[in-house]
This record gives sequence, structure tokens and C-alpha cells, in this order.
Amino acid sequence: QVIGINGQFPGPVLNVTTNWNVVVNVRNSLDEPFLVTWSGLQHRKNSWQDGVPGTNCPIPSGWNWTYEFQVKDQIGSFFYFPSINFQRAAGGYGGVIINNREVIPLPFGTPDGEITLIISDWYTRDYKDLRKEIEDGKELGVPDGVLFNGLGPYRYNESVVPDGIVYQIINVEPGKTYRFRVHNAGVLTSLNFRIQNHNLLLVETEGSYTVQQNYTNMDIHVGQSYSFLVTMDQNASTDYYIVASARFINETARDRVTGVAILHYMNSQGPAAGPLPDGPNEDETYFSMNQARSIRWNVSASAARPNPQGSFRYGDITVTDVYVLLNRPAELINELWRTTLNGISYVVPATPLKLAQQFNVPGVYKLDFPNKMMNRLPKVDTSLINGTYKGFVEIIFQNNGTTVQTYHLDGYAFFVVGMDYGTWTENSRGIYNKWDGVARCTAQVFPGAWTAILVYLDNVGIWNLRTQNLDSWYLGQEVYVSVVNPEVTNKTELPIPDNVIFCGELSSLQRQQANRFSYSDASVIAKKSRIVLIWFLMAWAGLLIW
Repeated sequence: QVIGINGQFPGPVLNVTTNWNVVVNVRNSLDEPFLVTWSGLQHRKNSWQDGVPGTNCPIPSGWNWTYEFQVKDQIGSFFYFPSINFQRAAGGYGGVIINNREVIPLPFGTPDGEITLIISDWYTRDYKDLRKEIEDGKELGVPDGVLFNGLGPYRYNESVVPDGIVYQIINVEPGKTYRFRVHNAGVLTSLNFRIQNHNLLLVETEGSYTVQQNYTNMDIHVGQSYSFLVTMDQNASTDYYIVASARFINETARDRVTGVAILHYMNSQGPAAGPLPDGPNEDETYFSMNQARSIRWNVSASAARPNPQGSFRYGDITVTDVYVLLNRPAELINELWRTTLNGISYVVPATPLKLAQQFNVPGVYKLDFPNKMMNRLPKVDTSLINGTYKGFVEIIFQNNGTTVQTYHLDGYAFFVVGMDYGTWTENSRGIYNKWDGVARCTAQVFPGAWTAILVYLDNVGIWNLRTQNLDSWYLGQEVYVSVVNPEVTNKTELPIPDNVIFCGELSSLQRQQANRFSYSDASVIAKKSRIVLIWFLMAWAGLLIW
């Protein structure tokens, strides 16, 4: 079973343009609460729409809630997904495209077509069973497969893939160039993406245009998104394989954790056959790190605004705060399995942080998250980073675990300035890229290694900083960053939505809301010039994979 949206798995692509106002009505037909978050959308001055437990009460079963937000000053490739209850393991995700305004040309020729591919590892066990295993301290183990847009693998090898599986077919015309937007929406597996005999010209990642470079394959870690231009320049004697294969797993399981789709030229003479195209050595993390280092920001290209991306010279800005965030594998804390950052496992309070801040509810959270690992026993707490408004913050992620972890920050794009093996020290700044490190929202951290980012805290709100690896996130490896403008007379944040759902300490206010809004129908819709109205119906749908 999967979580479908409007009868689809994955859900519909949200296709909008810079600065459009978007209205999304979500009707929850699941048997438990639900929230959707918009990974990479910055929600300028409006963390009320972020769709995570720190900003929003979950949408109860049978209710609907309407998101209203502007895709302000953004372009690029993103995706949405469920943010609670381990539901992302069952689907509920879909792509997001933010197009350039017509007045700002693309830094490449207009593609002949666009193709969204969501790749993901997949477990055939129910997501509720998976989260129970995590709570009990069990590892999920090797996934049962890899999906392309919700479909299983093409039967490239009869001894590996059973007959009768429905697979993804991408139809193309010879000689044309297509933009592939590829997202890894999986649970915990890094995937290597490649197309047989075709180059991948990288042009964008998570809202930033990149220096254009050809790759034969690309490691896409959990939560990451990339755009490639692919030209159909091969002969059409056969179809071609599109592959997403698991990285850094046991060799005996690799065939099982390989997704295969088909690239079909309209004049193809026959099916794809023979071995899959080679990827990198599956155990080689150095390849993956060097590939990540090669991705550069296109400083001369315009994006959401006419001025070049490189106009923001991040390397010339003085850092105001430094946080070294150390993760550890799951461990028992108060007889519960938990994961931590700097020895603290985040506990979701009954009252969302944003509501507690708005209504001055005492005791919900503390602004005391440490900027480094403390010499004390790990604990569970609701501890926030007290961010300085318009501060320029350096964050170092130190991964002492045994698997690749990816980290995501809501509300911002950050600059990935360095990564290396070993323990980060102040001398590590000597290898930082202070000119064209790519700006994105999700960065990988390799086991036994560190990754450094720089971020300018100019977006007021409460923002989630988390691992995208679902098993670690579910057990508490996250923190929120509170960014408040001290000049209260300066209106730098949008007001609380009229249709806000109340819960926790503020549950009594929900009775008043019930008199103003019907939560079985769509709530008030924004009265603005450019609006895209989308209805999302979350429901169970059967899907036989294998």
C-alpha cells in the first residue's frame, strides 16, 4: 500500500513560476494525522506554511487544511513529502518546479521537454511496521527495491527481476534535448543515477544554476534534487536503460536494490538488452565526495532576479556564529532509542514552537542549543538554536556514524563550502571554497567526515534543521533555528494564518476556529494576482510492486 495524492503515486507535479502565489488544499483521508512540507521552498517571512511539527499542528484524519504561500525569489527543482509519522516511506511525495520569469532567460537553451523523475528506495513492509522497528532499536536493513516514479524495475535480467512488473518508460524524440529533474525521495539510501550511453549535463540543483559540466552518472543522496540536460544523440537501434542503483551497501544485495526504467526513442528498433551501464565502485566514497566537490555555483547566471547569482559574495562576509553539530548512531536514552545532535535528541512538543512563540506559551522550548558537543550524557529536550537575525552562520556537520547522512535546512539556501574526511578543526577552513560553492538546501556528510556550510539568517521564522535520512530523523536527529527581528516595529514576518489549526496547550482555541472555518471544505483562498490552486487528496491506494 502507498499514500497516493489525487489518485496518483507519486503525486502531481506542482509547476509554478517565480513569485507566484500558491494555494494548496490538503484533504487528509488517512487514518492518522498528516502534514506535508515543501522541501527547499523558502517561504520568505512565512514559516507558518512550512508544514513541519515545529510550525504547524498536524491535519487530523478527515480534515483538510489550506496552505497559502508565495514562491518568492526562487527558481529550481524541489519536491514535497509527508513530514510526520514515517509516512514518507509510503509515498505522499511529488515534484515541485519553479520556472524562471519570462524576463530572465535560462542560462542554457530552452529544452524541448521536461521530465520529472522521483527515485526512491522502497520497503514492502507497511510504514507503520517500519517505524515500530525503528522505535524498537532495529535496523531497517536493505530495502526491497528502488522505484522510478513509483514503478518497479524493467526486467533487464530474468534471474534477478520477476516477470509482470510495471516499469517506467520515458518516451523521447531523436535529436531533442530534455531537462530531467531528478529527486531522491527515499528513506535512507544514496542512489547513483545514470542513463545508458547518454551524458548528463548538470545545470541546476535545488534552486541554483550550476557551472555546466557533463557527468556519466551522479550520486543523489536522500532528499537531494538535480537538473540535467540530456540530448537524444544516440542511434535508435534499441531502447536504453535508465538506472538508479543503491550505493554503499552489501554486494550480495545490490541487484535487488537497483531500479531500472527505459528511455524509448520514438523510432527505436527494439528493447534494451545486455548488462546495465556501469556505475562507480559501490564501496568508493572518495569518488562520491570528489564528485560533490566538483559541483560549482554559476556565478554569472541570473536566476530569480536579474542580477547574477554571484553578486552575493558570501566569501567576503564575516562569520558571526559557529556551530559544530556532531551526530551519533541511535542509542538508548531513558530506555528509548534516540538519535542526537550535540548530545540532544529533539522531542516534538504537543504545541508547535511557532504557536508557542506567537502566544507566549511558557515551557514549550528553550533557546539553549549548544554550539558544540558538550561533555555530558545525551538527553532528550526541546532545545532550539537562537539564531541572530541577519547573522552569517557557519555550520559544520560532523558525521561519526557509519552511513551517509544528508542535512536539510528549511527556509534557506546555504553555501556548501567544504567537505573532507576526519575531524573538522579550525585549520580545515583552509580548504573552503569562498567563491563558487553551490547554494542549495540539502548537503551530504560522509561517514567519518565533515561538511561545512555558510548561511545568511535573513528569513524571520522558526526553521527546521534535520537529517533527511528518515530513520535518524524519526528518532530525534533535528533541531529548530529561531530567527527573530529585534526591531518589532519592522514588519518582517507575515501574520498568523486565519485558518490556523490549534493543538496542545492551545487546543481550546480550536473551538473558536470551528465557528469560523469548515474543516471539511477548503478554507479562505488568497486574493492575489497570480494564484495556482491545487487540491491534494491524501488516500491509501493499492500498488503491487513485486
